[in-house]
Amino acid sequence: MIAAAAKQIEEIGFEALSLRDLAASLGVSRAAPYRHFADRRELLAAIAADGFRHLQSAALAAIAKNRMPSARLAAGARAYLAFAARRPQLFRLMFVSHLLTADDPRDPSLVQVANSFHQRFEALIAETCAARDQKTIKAAALTFWSILHGFALLRMGKRLMPFMIGPLTETDLREAVLDAATAIPFSIRSKKARSKAT
Repeated sequence: MIAAAAKQIEEIGFEALSLRDLAASLGVSRAAPYRHFADRRELLAAIAADGFRHLQSAALAAIAKNRMPSARLAAGARAYLAFAARRPQLFRLMFVSHLLTADDPRDPSLVQVANSFHQRFEALIAETCAARDQKTIKAAALTFWSILHGFALLRMGKRLMPFMIGPLTETDLREAVLDAATAIPFSIRSKKARSKAT
C-alpha cells in the first residue's frame, strides 16, 4: 500500500492522495486502508518515513565510495539532488509538507527517521568543517542544506527560466551549486576564529 501510494503521489501530488482512490487502484475495499492506517495523514507519514530511509540509504552508498571528507560530502550532496529530481513529489512530502512541523501530534517513526537523517548529515558536515565547535558545525550544516534545498525546489518548481540559465547546461548549473555548497564547511569559521583573524 505504501509503495502504491508513493507511486500515485508522483502522478498527482501528495495533496491529492485519496485513500478511497488508492483502495480502488489496488482492487481492495474502501475500508482496507484503515486496517493499516488510522487516516490519510498516518499513511502520508509512513510514505515520508520510507522516503527518508531510501534517501539515507542512497546517500550512504554514495558516500561509502569515497575516502576524502570533501569527496564524501560532494557525493552525499549529489545523492540528495538526484533523489529530489527522481522523486520530486516524495521529496516535497518529506521536506515541504506539514508532517514534521504541524501542531498536531507528529508520527514518532517519521520524527525518528527524519532526525536520524539530519544527524548523519550533520556528522558528514563536521568531517569537513574548518572549526569543530557546535555553533560552527550547525551554521555550516544549515547553510549547506539551504543551498541544496533551495536549488532542488527552484528546479522542481520550474522557476529557473531560460534567460536565467543562459548558456549553462543542466550539468554546469548542478556542478556550480555543488561547488558552492561543498565550500561552505571550509569557509564558515567560529566568531572567535574570525576575531583572531582581524
